[in-house]
Amino acid sequence: MSRRFLNSPAAYALGMFAMMVPSQAFSSFYSYYYVEKLGLGVGLATAARMVYLIWDAVNNPMAGYLSDRTDTRFGRRRPWIFASIPLFMLTFILVFSAPSGLGDTGLFVWFLTALILFESVATLLWVNYGALFPELFRGDRLRARASAVQQAYQIVAILIGTALTPIIYDAIGFGPMAVVYSFVFAGFMLWFALSVREDEGARREKPLPLVAAFRETLKNKPFWIFNLANSFAQTVNGLLASMIPFYAKYALGIPESQVAILMAAVFVSIIPLVAVWYWVVRKLGGLRSWRLALAVYGLSAIPLWFGQSLGGGIAAGIVVGFGMAGFLVTPAVLSGRIIDLDAEATGRRREGVYTAVAGFITRSSGLISALAFWIVGMIFGYVSGDDPGPHPETTFRVLISVVPLILLAISCGISLFMRDLDADAGAGRRPPVRKGAGVSSQTN
Repeated sequence: MSRRFLNSPAAYALGMFAMMVPSQAFSSFYSYYYVEKLGLGVGLATAARMVYLIWDAVNNPMAGYLSDRTDTRFGRRRPWIFASIPLFMLTFILVFSAPSGLGDTGLFVWFLTALILFESVATLLWVNYGALFPELFRGDRLRARASAVQQAYQIVAILIGTALTPIIYDAIGFGPMAVVYSFVFAGFMLWFALSVREDEGARREKPLPLVAAFRETLKNKPFWIFNLANSFAQTVNGLLASMIPFYAKYALGIPESQVAILMAAVFVSIIPLVAVWYWVVRKLGGLRSWRLALAVYGLSAIPLWFGQSLGGGIAAGIVVGFGMAGFLVTPAVLSGRIIDLDAEATGRRREGVYTAVAGFITRSSGLISALAFWIVGMIFGYVSGDDPGPHPETTFRVLISVVPLILLAISCGISLFMRDLDADAGAGRRPPVRKGAGVSSQTN
């Protein structure tokens, strides 16, 4: 392996590609698989997400804390990543391998169990992967470039996980599809893990005690504003991906075989548009480009309401792809800066805790998405594929256009409370020492 490739943006992006292929297939098609294909009620699917979220509130932050405290010759993050690879493969296959004849209760139990196991292992992977970003890439320009490369790989993975998945499961079924994606994940994840090296100095820093670590994180006002805003935008990412198969069937009236074309329109368009948003970040900086991306993303969902055919859906999909590209590229710069300022304030780099708590906040977007599905379904009478109700077309037009517009308006509103972190740093503000905390911390 060349030294130039080691710790490069391309090497790091391999991990994103590896995780996003199965993760995108999961987020885009688990609802379709359980609700539309297997007949699980939307209410039961929502209840399963709520139970999982309670568990996620515990395991996500703890994963980050344990990662920060890990000290091995292989680093803090990589041992967790290596250990999680086979578990991720097994649990992903479990999600899409529900036995037939379970009944409503049995299917609910299977879905809940598979969901908890899969997303628990996914937590370990995402926390440790995400924690490497601010450590490997320092400075706004390098982070913007690394983020652009990472998101280009992510879009290719999203394209595979969305546009190719219907073709694969139509040909061989959901279970074999999960097996194929699991081996794709394992190959690229191992390539990534063998291509990065952690900072030796970072793992030798004495970590904060548990209570102090979370106290410092929870008192960080910019961190909370940033991640609350992102949680609503992240909901839109998941909602759009998971609603496209329903939107295609009920609103556009196209066959399942053409769903891949519609998804490709959205996600192929994002690949060149990532470069546009990289240029925007360089011109406007992290904060202003992030706010602009949220606003553009919200407006880009409007054309989806007016789609009437495959052609109209493709045109609307390209527009929403531009908005999604902005949200994929811009947050990484701000997130890394928040962690840098925390390291200056506490004297310790705590990427694991920050990534984990941020992960819980943004992963809670899955509950928002599930609740939106359930509420809109109740309003318009959609229960499941077996009982779509009298207005399924309106149900999915609202879910794919109106709900994203509302959520991103909320996200934009929250983002206005975010201050310019670089301006604060440039003004020479020094964080005071909190009595009894044992570390200094930035005043919010």
